[in-house]
Amino acid sequence: MIMRNTIPILRARREKRLARQRAASNRTRSTVLSLGMVLSVILAALILISAYTYSNITRDLPSIETLPSLLNPPDGLLLQPTQIYDRTGLHLLYTFAPTESPRRYIPLNEQNPQHLPKALADAVIAMADPGFWNHAGYALNGLDNPELHPTLAQRLVADLLLYDEPPSLKRAIRERILAAQITSRFGRTQILEWYLNSTSYGRHAFGADAAAQLYFGKPASELTLAEAAILAAVSETPSLNPIDAPEVAIQRGREVLHVLDSLKLVDSADTSNALAETPAIQPAPPTDPHVAPAFVNLVLSQLDSRFPRARIERGGLTIITSLDFDLQRQASCVTEVYAARLAGLPDPKADCDAARFLPSLPPGITIPDSSASAIILDPQTGQVLAAVGETRQGLETPLFAAHRPGSSLDAFAYLTGFTRGLSPATLMWDIPGEDNVQNFDNQYHGPMRLRVAMANDYQVPVESVRAQMGLESVTKIASSFGIDLNSDVSLLKLAGAYGVFGTQGIYFGQSLGDEFSPTTILRVEGADHSAWLDWTTPDARAVVTPALAYLMTDALSDESARWPSLGRPNVTEIGRPAGVKVGETSDGLDAWLIGYTPSRVVVTWTGAHGQGESVPPRLPAVLWNALMQYASRDLPADGWTAPQGVTTMTVCDPSGLLPTKECPNLVSEVFLNGNEPIQADNLFREFSVNRETGFLATVFTPPALIDRRVYMVVPAEARVWAESAGVQIPPSAYDAIQAPAVNPNVNITAPALFSDVHGKVQIRGTAAGDNFAYFRVQVGKGLDPEQWIQVGVDVNTPVTNGLLAEWDTTGLSGLYAVQLQVVRSDQVVDTAIIQVTISN
Repeated sequence: MIMRNTIPILRARREKRLARQRAASNRTRSTVLSLGMVLSVILAALILISAYTYSNITRDLPSIETLPSLLNPPDGLLLQPTQIYDRTGLHLLYTFAPTESPRRYIPLNEQNPQHLPKALADAVIAMADPGFWNHAGYALNGLDNPELHPTLAQRLVADLLLYDEPPSLKRAIRERILAAQITSRFGRTQILEWYLNSTSYGRHAFGADAAAQLYFGKPASELTLAEAAILAAVSETPSLNPIDAPEVAIQRGREVLHVLDSLKLVDSADTSNALAETPAIQPAPPTDPHVAPAFVNLVLSQLDSRFPRARIERGGLTIITSLDFDLQRQASCVTEVYAARLAGLPDPKADCDAARFLPSLPPGITIPDSSASAIILDPQTGQVLAAVGETRQGLETPLFAAHRPGSSLDAFAYLTGFTRGLSPATLMWDIPGEDNVQNFDNQYHGPMRLRVAMANDYQVPVESVRAQMGLESVTKIASSFGIDLNSDVSLLKLAGAYGVFGTQGIYFGQSLGDEFSPTTILRVEGADHSAWLDWTTPDARAVVTPALAYLMTDALSDESARWPSLGRPNVTEIGRPAGVKVGETSDGLDAWLIGYTPSRVVVTWTGAHGQGESVPPRLPAVLWNALMQYASRDLPADGWTAPQGVTTMTVCDPSGLLPTKECPNLVSEVFLNGNEPIQADNLFREFSVNRETGFLATVFTPPALIDRRVYMVVPAEARVWAESAGVQIPPSAYDAIQAPAVNPNVNITAPALFSDVHGKVQIRGTAAGDNFAYFRVQVGKGLDPEQWIQVGVDVNTPVTNGLLAEWDTTGLSGLYAVQLQVVRSDQVVDTAIIQVTISN
């Protein structure tokens, strides 16, 4: 009975144990399945990510099949040097090569009589890629440094296939993929041969044969062991070449010989002989361009924004520039003549047709240590037609530096004012102030229109405008023209900025990195004549409205506005409309002339470098005159037409307000629509003056002694200037007032003379006598009223000691004159006048 009761218990326990085992097994199975699914998802994601990454890295991978055409041409000539031409493609300006000889391809095959020395190949491998014969063309080290190319194959890829990609991890990986491909496709021997025939050896020598000719005056096949070792070292650091660093190059060549000896790549005896050899190094050939050296430097600086300099120097490119070859030659020679005369030297002996346009220098002007530079631009295309580097004592240099702008940028302060309601007609006061600003001529010129202040480079008015507008606003306006007010400025930037005014607000040019600028390049072609760059059609940017540009041009092209400082006639007058802005620095060491027509912009700069020397501001205008006349000689003498949004009207000079009869000079001025003056001129007023006393006349001054004179009414802050300049100022005192004798038939008895009145005033007196026709009462403000107002109406009946009129003075105050006029039948008029003070 006991056993029978135990069996069910044991069976239940067994079933529970089995249930627990099944649950644990299920849980394990579920965990494994879940983990497997997670791992599968992760693996799938990794595969997808890897595929995407590989696809992204290899997307648009350059074809390696281009290398044979670049490096192993069938005619045996390598990629030829890059050449720079003028705009016609006929005149060569510069070649990136040490000599005129074409680059030759020299094989490694020793069966060829003209083969590369084995010692050179061994030395290059030993120094640049010791594992060359063993790796697959690439090395994984250096992935963290995209600038490092540890194998010869990688260097070829970086220089010829990926030159236009910025350094990055992505480029480093692409470089290794391509290096592996070219090694597999073409073989190691071909890679080595290509490398030796294409790498840079400094001073624009690419390939071993060009380097051997440049440094040692022999073909590469005739190099000695010592010379080969030097070239191997130079290929690692081209700047340390035998011409630029001869001692260092020879020493590094000896270090290469020791490496070759340690690797048993050369015989010890040959090493000893090579170490004892001192190779003869050839003198450096001329490198500066013979034509337009400064222009070529501009071309290169602009190319740098699109292509690495190393790729340009490597060769195979044809660069067509915007240069007008004849204009450049003439601009260079006339600048040389100008600079020679300025230094007190004889004119250079050269055929210079443009020199016939060169005006004479001001008498007695000689600056021995001086230099000049110039640029000529077509503002309609933004293309630089000529650029003359700094020319000293009649010799042009490649230097085309930026200089201190001085007042050459003042136009942008005035332009800011135009955007805030000012106009070329705005009245400016050139007078001493608390800020002690001085003009360049150390004089003050009083009131003038804004256009006159800008045309004559007066600094007091422009500082006033700059203070009103705020430096931040002026800086913002200038920056839209590509001008930084806080740094030196180049002739190129000035030409581009002022050219915008000539094209009524449109800036034509090209984007160069972060800048928009005039261009020196039309197109760049590859060795296969494919277009690498095409800038023949310029980009256009609207910088200011046509109306604002026209206001500036109308002011700057006003020849008469420049007469006060430059005289009449002067060298800025060339027989055609031209906007002109002069500029100089406060120390007189830099002077500018920026001038433009609708078709040309010419900027000239002259600088003084000697102790105590300075440049008169008129000097750059002499050079500008000749350059602008020559550059425009075959162009129509076009001017500018006012665009919509501009109003032309007659105003009083110099106030710029509506004319009055007192205004001494009327001029035509331009305004933005809505900014036209609505107020009459208040600078000039007519005053009644007692000619005997010189005081202002009153109503009691005898008419026979009164002169009507027009005076300039200057503000209080300008009185000191006016007195020093001899400007007649209106009298401030009035004649002594003496009551006239009383006429029994024409008099005012009330109110009393000089009494205080208010409210409604009864005017009493007598208006009678023989031949009486009628009388009237009128009032006027001041001691000598300019305007009379009649009180009541004309009265046809005489009055004796009675009421003449009732005057309501409500709303009036101050000194007033009351006049009684009695008109007789014979047209004789008798008057009586009193003065009263209204105090309501």
